[in-house]
Amino acid sequence: MFHQLTEQAVNGSCQGAAPDCNRSADGDALQLPTFSTAAKVRVIITFSLCAVSAVCNLLVLWAAGRGGKRKSHVRILIMHLTAADLLVTFIVMPVDAAWNITVQWQAGDAACRLLMFLKLVAMYSCAFVTVVISLDRQSAILNPLGITEAKRKSKIMLAVAWTMSVILSLPQLFIFHNVTITVPENFTQCTTHGSFVQRWQETLYNMFTFTCLFLLPLVIMIFCYTRILVEISSRMAQSSSKDIHLRRSHSNIPKARMRTLKMSIVIVTSFIVCWTPYYLLGLWYWLFPEKMEETVSHSLTHMLFIFGLFNACLDPITYGLFTIHFHHGLRRRCRSTNTRTELGHPFLKNRRGQTSTSGAVAPEENRRILTVQFYSCLTLSS
Repeated sequence: MFHQLTEQAVNGSCQGAAPDCNRSADGDALQLPTFSTAAKVRVIITFSLCAVSAVCNLLVLWAAGRGGKRKSHVRILIMHLTAADLLVTFIVMPVDAAWNITVQWQAGDAACRLLMFLKLVAMYSCAFVTVVISLDRQSAILNPLGITEAKRKSKIMLAVAWTMSVILSLPQLFIFHNVTITVPENFTQCTTHGSFVQRWQETLYNMFTFTCLFLLPLVIMIFCYTRILVEISSRMAQSSSKDIHLRRSHSNIPKARMRTLKMSIVIVTSFIVCWTPYYLLGLWYWLFPEKMEETVSHSLTHMLFIFGLFNACLDPITYGLFTIHFHHGLRRRCRSTNTRTELGHPFLKNRRGQTSTSGAVAPEENRRILTVQFYSCLTLSS
């Protein structure tokens, strides 16, 4: 997560204690940030996304954890991705919304360091677990017989992903701190100002974060799915020449494995699509801060950040759409609801061949009953 972009370009300004930091670029008194209309809209949307993401991810975590002691390694991967999304939901979103409301930092220096550390852990974990899913799908397609080995590798990769997320986020504990200015008034902000001797040092740290958080994961994902597509194309050619079917997909890959592959592709694509604009904006800010502040409005920065947070809501939706036991559970619940409705309604008993005093069911009554059944099923699935 590119905190320097959001906290300095949006929530703050120069944020320094030196006299020249109390002046704007024109030499006038520094204009402190305010709770603008764009910030208010950002807060409302962020809290809404937080609520939706919390419900969806907690439901997925509950459903994925109901597989008994022996869970498939794909379900374990989804549980870890859901845990990473919940970190974003309960740390990144509320902190960002509260910070925009208060404008300045009011939680103290210790909370400043700790929360900036946890925010970056959440973002790293989302990226790294997504990479692990890509590597696991590559292994599943290229080496379909190594299931036991794949489970062991996925556990190791997950441990490495979470460990690296913590290690790479540790600098946040030392470079972020409270800074207070006195002109035009007392104003405290959680920032990196003063932690780097030269500007190029901060730019180097930001570029390193950008590389580990987005660029390197992006390269690995593209590499994995390129190899997967090449392998599938090769198997399709072989399958067409030998005319092999046996309840398999056109690429001669089991349907369940192909469904999981499609799910992982959607998860990776949503991560890339949601966060790429914001990360590129951060890169522009680090390299050309003056030009970016002159060209890009704060409203656009708010919008791109919210668009990135939307990724935490898409993952559980994707998992629900591509997972069989979600559909089966929904169908069972809808079927049982419809059965209870039919048994308790005299007109539906008539439709099943039983005698009724009215003789036949009115068309309007049929439509009303079907509507009740439909909406009851929707209510159960929500």
